[in-house]
Amino acid sequence: MSTTRHLINRQRRLATAAADRTAAPAPPKESGEINTPGPEAEPDDRTPTRHEAGKRTEAGPEPRPKRRPPRLRTVLPALLCALTVLLGAFAAWAFTSAGSLREDPSRQNTALTDIGRTSEVKGQITEAVGAVFSYDYASPAKSDRAASTYLVGKAVGQHKDMLAEVRAQAPKQKLVLTTTVTESGVELLDGDRARLLIFADQSNTRTGKAEETTYAAAMFAVDAVRRGDTWRIAAIDTFTR
Repeated sequence: MSTTRHLINRQRRLATAAADRTAAPAPPKESGEINTPGPEAEPDDRTPTRHEAGKRTEAGPEPRPKRRPPRLRTVLPALLCALTVLLGAFAAWAFTSAGSLREDPSRQNTALTDIGRTSEVKGQITEAVGAVFSYDYASPAKSDRAASTYLVGKAVGQHKDMLAEVRAQAPKQKLVLTTTVTESGVELLDGDRARLLIFADQSNTRTGKAEETTYAAAMFAVDAVRRGDTWRIAAIDTFTR
């Protein structure tokens, strides 16, 4: 009887011990075992290590994307719009001005485009200047014929005043005045009107007992008009005003 009870008690103790082992926590792992890490956090959420912080400090702060200031975004379109309006206004003004110049006869100048007419006026006025500004005491009538042939309008009186002293002194000193055009340029050519700039050399020779010659250079402008097939001098500008 005692043996049976003893066997029953022993089975109970074994069952209790087995139950205690099942409920007890798992024993800690030995130091030789390797812990398997869990999934890493996102790079932006984790705290940077000392090595990474050092690298960022050496490289400097990361550049921030440039953004146009709000005020500039507003002002720039307005400036471009204003510039477009100004350019359009200037183009319209230039076109209108060019049209008015083409339509105004007083402002037409063909000195650089009408080569034939330009050459014609230069040749005839060069000849005219040489004739009217030359004088020989021995044949004064030649000078008078040149004046009546090449001078019209205001130029007639101007020429008479300019050569008055030469005419007065010529018989006494036996003067011979010779004018040679060295260069001429057509400043304006508008139909039958022209304006030329004249460069000339003048020699004044006294043929008395002691012959003496003096030389001088002259520069003046002439206004010319075309009468028929001949260009004539209408005004003389000596730039003395």
